[in-house]
Amino acid sequence: MGNVKNNNRLMSLDTLRGFDMFFIMGGDALFIAFCSLFPGTLVGSWGAQMHHVAWDGFTFYDLIFPLFLFLAGVSFPFSLAKQRSLGKSNCVISRKILYRGAMLVLLGMVYNGLLSFDFETMRYPSVLGRIGSAWMFAALLYVWVGRKWSALLSAVLLLGYWALLACVPVPGSEGLSPFSMGGSLVGYIDRLLLPGTLHDGVHDPEGLLSTLPAVVTALLGIFTGEFVMSKKVQSGYRKVLYLFAAAALLLLAGWLWDMLFPINKNLWTSSFVCFAGGWSVALFALFYLVVDVLQWRGWTLFFRVIGMNSITIYLLQRFVDFHQPTNALLGGVINAFPASLHPLAYWLCYVGVCWGLLYFLYRKKIFLKV
Repeated sequence: MGNVKNNNRLMSLDTLRGFDMFFIMGGDALFIAFCSLFPGTLVGSWGAQMHHVAWDGFTFYDLIFPLFLFLAGVSFPFSLAKQRSLGKSNCVISRKILYRGAMLVLLGMVYNGLLSFDFETMRYPSVLGRIGSAWMFAALLYVWVGRKWSALLSAVLLLGYWALLACVPVPGSEGLSPFSMGGSLVGYIDRLLLPGTLHDGVHDPEGLLSTLPAVVTALLGIFTGEFVMSKKVQSGYRKVLYLFAAAALLLLAGWLWDMLFPINKNLWTSSFVCFAGGWSVALFALFYLVVDVLQWRGWTLFFRVIGMNSITIYLLQRFVDFHQPTNALLGGVINAFPASLHPLAYWLCYVGVCWGLLYFLYRKKIFLKV
């Protein structure tokens, strides 16, 4: 079990993607409800990890978005190898990359209300748009310039982004930190160039300039996928060891950089890329070890069902009110629990309803692919 075959699809990848999306599918509220049963204890304090920090800092919930982008990168070298084995040229592959990136940007705008045709007040940036654009640029770089130049460009992007924010003056921001919401170059460029409404009025966490460091998040995933796929290191255990070592270095780099360039998801700072990247690599290494190296897979179905239709559940959470079927189908079950357990029981049932729909799609082999 120490050697892992280079399959086109890693079970650990779908499992971790499902684990990540579980917290978008009500898992965050379920975790908070569980932690609330233990007020004043260490477990009780963990509920705070299910909220974004106000500005600078990092919680587990701040990892969900960059982890998903990282995993999109991990899968790409496997897809690329398959396409090249079929004789597809870089131009053909690039057209497919551009199509996928554009479709994700479009779906993100639909998520934000594009079909309401209220173009003046609509928010144009989006989570899906960030994933689509950052992954697209990262994939194109990897296809055309390869790993070494992509790695060099990653360093240039992170250092250059830091220099831009720290050194380029923003009109009207006198007295404000260049890393603040009102004083950053990120927000200024979005206010200058983006139509419609920004998420925070003067700033958008998925805006234009902050896409640059997000490209590096996707590239970190691509480098990870390439390493796992590589035959230079045959032992799965050794690959896991190297991945954990890389994760430790990224975490250290992010922690040290935080002293000069704060870890900040809203700005997608270079320190945030390193710190979130470190945790992403570590989580992937853990799932890869358990699922693909040790092959302990009996528990993975729950998360794989979510992970293989991750964009589906993300969109459905926006357009379908799962609270109604939860109450209609399982309201009696929820009320059978003591009052103190109602929140926990409710969110267990809510997650169950969402998962039941995804399991139906899984059994019918219906997957939304972009």
